[in-house]
Amino acid sequence: MSVKETGVSYYGLSYPEHAEKDFKEMISHNCNAVILALSEFDIDFWFPNIIEVTKVAKNLGLKVYLDTWGIGKWFGGEPPSIFLTNNPGNRQVSAFTGEQLPAVCFNTKAFKEYFYRICEKLAYEVDADGFFWDEPHYALPKSYASITGGPGDDWACRCDTCKQKFREEYNYKMPRMLTKEVVEFRETNALRILEVASDKIKAIRPASKIVVCVHATINNYYVKENRGYDNWDKVAKVNSFDVFSTTIISYKLPRSYFKSITQQTIDVAKKYGKESQRWLMNYYQEPDDLSEIKEIVHLYNDMGTDSLFAWTYRGGHGTVLAAPRALEMWKMLGDAYGEVLDEKYRIK
Repeated sequence: MSVKETGVSYYGLSYPEHAEKDFKEMISHNCNAVILALSEFDIDFWFPNIIEVTKVAKNLGLKVYLDTWGIGKWFGGEPPSIFLTNNPGNRQVSAFTGEQLPAVCFNTKAFKEYFYRICEKLAYEVDADGFFWDEPHYALPKSYASITGGPGDDWACRCDTCKQKFREEYNYKMPRMLTKEVVEFRETNALRILEVASDKIKAIRPASKIVVCVHATINNYYVKENRGYDNWDKVAKVNSFDVFSTTIISYKLPRSYFKSITQQTIDVAKKYGKESQRWLMNYYQEPDDLSEIKEIVHLYNDMGTDSLFAWTYRGGHGTVLAAPRALEMWKMLGDAYGEVLDEKYRIK
């Protein structure tokens, strides 16, 4: 069994002639796809070159996905949000303390209009193959999570918009506790904005492939992520999503956890007729023995994963999140991809 798609994320959107060299390096590392990480600033400032960089990648044979990276701090990613800077009143609010959090409330009318405009602009003007919804999530008022305990009981969002919307739907005041109805409300609204955005994209560019990537923590036992996308069945069955993806796992976790997450990812994807995608860490943290990267790639392949991606190009070399042996890690990833990528999907 061999995977159909191998790729990495990429930040280098400034100049197409430099991106071309990088894309050729990706192909030499057995990638056939790339995810362009687009911050709000990139979309606002570098938009003409986003168009050109995409053309360069596609002309070389790479599939191109557009990642709304860190937008509103609703999606995963390090970049700051222009929207939050300009609209401080549209932030998520802690249920327990009422504190405004550094993340947008995507139920607000202003953010929905802003996000939909971005999606439509990208769909109309950039000839990409699809979009990548990158770790969408409600903010966690306590910013830690683990497989042994998870965050505290506080949650978001309980802003005025969410409270009014909850009252309209359930006919009573939104509780401070995370009741069954509140969980349902959060999940439904978290998915609705992605579904509407995906439908808008496909109305413009019908062939667009929509990949939704959720955090790879299973919400059972003592783990409570409370991110709003923890019900994988609910996410995967959305008609406008084409690929169900789960995120990076720390190399420090046991291999059984890699296997469990991957099996559940594949099972949920197949259940709803979607392709499956798994991610590898190619930045910041690395295994003691880099050959473990090959072992994990082969594990994902042997289990039947359709698509493999790694964050990020060159192991994050030159960034504050670079792996200690970033370029060696990048080489190992390329070698691993070469061992599992189906021959008919390779770029010649």
